[in-house]
Amino acid sequence: MKILVIGSGGREHALVWKLAQSAKVSKIYCAPGNGGIAAQAECVPIEATDVDRLVQFAKEKNVNLTVVGPEAPLLQGIVDRFQAEGLAIFGPKREAANLEGSKRFAKEIMEKYRIPTASFRSFTDPHEAKRYVRQQGAPIVVKADGLAAGKGVVVARTVEEAEQAIEDAMEKKVFGDAGNEVVIEEYLSGPEFSLMAFMDGTVVKPMVVAQDHKPVYNGNQGPNTGGMGAYSPVPQIPPRMVEQAVETILEPMAQALRKEGIEYKGVLYAGLMLTDEGPKVIEFNARFGDPETQAVLPRLQTDLVDVLMAVIDGHLADISLQWSDQASVCVILAAGGYPGTYEKGNPIAGISGQESGETIVFHSGTKRENGQIVTNGGRVLGVAALGESIDEAREKVYRRIEEVSFKEMHYRTDIADKATV
Repeated sequence: MKILVIGSGGREHALVWKLAQSAKVSKIYCAPGNGGIAAQAECVPIEATDVDRLVQFAKEKNVNLTVVGPEAPLLQGIVDRFQAEGLAIFGPKREAANLEGSKRFAKEIMEKYRIPTASFRSFTDPHEAKRYVRQQGAPIVVKADGLAAGKGVVVARTVEEAEQAIEDAMEKKVFGDAGNEVVIEEYLSGPEFSLMAFMDGTVVKPMVVAQDHKPVYNGNQGPNTGGMGAYSPVPQIPPRMVEQAVETILEPMAQALRKEGIEYKGVLYAGLMLTDEGPKVIEFNARFGDPETQAVLPRLQTDLVDVLMAVIDGHLADISLQWSDQASVCVILAAGGYPGTYEKGNPIAGISGQESGETIVFHSGTKRENGQIVTNGGRVLGVAALGESIDEAREKVYRRIEEVSFKEMHYRTDIADKATV
């Protein structure tokens, strides 16, 4: 099979890495890819949102399966377009992907079908939003309604912080059009976890649970990022709570979408919080998480090609997902200043050698320049490892990180630490 992976981050590198393990795969392309993906796939200089050129490329190269990594092309309707052209593609159509594209849309479906989540109100007028915050008090959560690369959420500890978040999103437009509308939610407390599942329109098959660390600094301090690390499994989330999340959230959402006349095929990502009342939804995403994918896919033992094709063909019931009992940890190495402004083009040392097998370095924001790998994003690398325990996997990761360096490299030293989780 010839496979095209769309995207350029660590999640896409993990997808390429896992797909390359399948005996069914003869060739992998990645558009546009990055400096690390180029070692396992032919990188094609087409942006993930250039749907016309991607369709043309898939036809020219007789691509058998296209896998969409990021959310932006999903919201553009890339799946609708590929399917109209008779091309096999993994991911939800535009209408289904709106579960991620509009937080208000997702919250309204959850409210209608009584899927557990925080109470909320949505606003298009910043003055009304601020008035509501003053009525409700703090802590309170302010979310840009649209796509904001994982950075559009502010957990405001004071009313003043919430008002500032509303101003930033709606008046200063720091998230562009994504902040034209905001969703203001009740503050929930408890441990967070990520539960991704494959869905074929009817059947839901959950992946192993993971936890993502979003704040940029140790101790979960500082602004939210796209994710500074992840690990799996999550010891503080009991298996019965994961089962409850599948039964009260994932399966009801699949049924709700069907009742709404929306076909959902792909990955449904539920960002969850374990509250005193049980699991509740923080957000839904319409694709593999990043960096959760870099922690979850190393544990998958079933051929990923078989799983993706079963989703597309509506035969997911015939697939048995097998997972390693080992633990997995992934730590992100970021550029100094991220998630704010940061430099690009800095040479990266310590990643040129062949990986030992103990760890894998997933490239997130890199490119090849004059025969050298240089930084090309805020999240630059993700170092991942499997171990017999979380502690063992964690030790392998941090030992490998000591060998890597680039200017102003920043990473959290407490990913998957018992004191942090």
